Amino acid sequence: MAAPIASAGPAVGRTAAATAQEQGRYRPALSLLASLFFMWGFITVINNTLLPHLRSVFDLDYTQTTLIESVWFIAYFVASIPAAKLIARVGYQRALVIGLGIMAAGTFGMVLASREVSYAITLTALFVIASGITLLQVAANPYVAVVGPAESASARLNLVQAFNSLGTTLAPLFGGYLILGRSTSGNAAAGTVLTPAERLADAQSVQLPYLIVAAVLIVLAVVIARFPLPAIGGEAGAAPAKAGGAGGSPGGSLWRHRNLVFGVPAIFIYLIAEIGVSNLFISFVSQPEIGDLTHTQASHYLFLLWGGMMIGRFVGSYLMQSRPAEAVLAGAAVGACAVMLVAAFTTGPLAMWALISVGLFHAIMFPTIFTLGIRGLGPLTEKGAGLLIMAIAGGSLVVVQGWAADRFGLQHSFLITAACELYVLFYAVWGCRAPRAA
Repeated sequence: MAAPIASAGPAVGRTAAATAQEQGRYRPALSLLASLFFMWGFITVINNTLLPHLRSVFDLDYTQTTLIESVWFIAYFVASIPAAKLIARVGYQRALVIGLGIMAAGTFGMVLASREVSYAITLTALFVIASGITLLQVAANPYVAVVGPAESASARLNLVQAFNSLGTTLAPLFGGYLILGRSTSGNAAAGTVLTPAERLADAQSVQLPYLIVAAVLIVLAVVIARFPLPAIGGEAGAAPAKAGGAGGSPGGSLWRHRNLVFGVPAIFIYLIAEIGVSNLFISFVSQPEIGDLTHTQASHYLFLLWGGMMIGRFVGSYLMQSRPAEAVLAGAAVGACAVMLVAAFTTGPLAMWALISVGLFHAIMFPTIFTLGIRGLGPLTEKGAGLLIMAIAGGSLVVVQGWAADRFGLQHSFLITAACELYVLFYAVWGCRAPRAA
């Protein structure tokens, strides 16, 4: 999220020297916040190794499997406005601690689900975890926004998001070893049917990894609760996820800002693409005509997909120091569409590596669309940012790709992803242009 949020607070009119001094004061806090970006990326991507595991345990089709991830992203839509109201009441620091506590409660729910071998409890626990992550997103993004000038906002957010990508890169190795590597389904050939005893044993294999995650979340919550996190922008006014019109506000209506109006669906549609690729990746590369791998082996290649996103964010941050963010976004959209067409119409290693490479192009999309979407909003920045955060719920429509995979084949379902990249290209070329008078 970009620095214009700061324009609504007491930061207006700071000199360059004061700004530099304040950046130094916030650096320890931002270093701590980087751990939050890491953790929510880590936990989100554990789902990518969890889904093929649950597909075997509960004998699910692709539609039912992707419904699990849909429930995860529905939480972004449901929880974002309550999260904003909570932040306005208790402040950023307490909200971060509460968010981590909610996530820890959800991870304990996953342990319960594994003991009961319950699909319903699994969905509920994942919804709780995602609600906690939503609270962290709504609180952490505006906090990061005050640390630098508006012109470097996209570069700065891409850099911070690289820590999120570090978490997403390491998560497949963690999940591959402690979930898939310790289960029968994770080491079996594609299409193997498990016995009831094997399903029970596989279901219980998630207990250790989620207990480890719960312990880390609790420790992190204690650290943040005791850390002298600086207050920003008069925290009473921090409500970044409030949505709706702003006809009576000093900045006029949100809907007059084309970059926001087209940016909300850009975030929504991009999330369909990113989540569809990551959720179906292991199933795709495990197919005999693609990679002919076990799920455990495939999780190692998922590591490369998310590692590509981490590298892409560092590269994108560097490129945006000298190039317009929208130009870099357009190039990424063209590259992503091209490799998705290759993945959809070829077979063997070419298709597999095409799908892996899309991570490089997806890397900059979310943070860049986000900062372009709130560019020029002035006092409406907080409300506009809230709409963009709610748009993360687009990931819930991954179930549509699951439905397409069941009816038209998993490989051809990635044409949906290619279509999503075209909208991102449209946004980069035309939709993100903010009116000069805004």
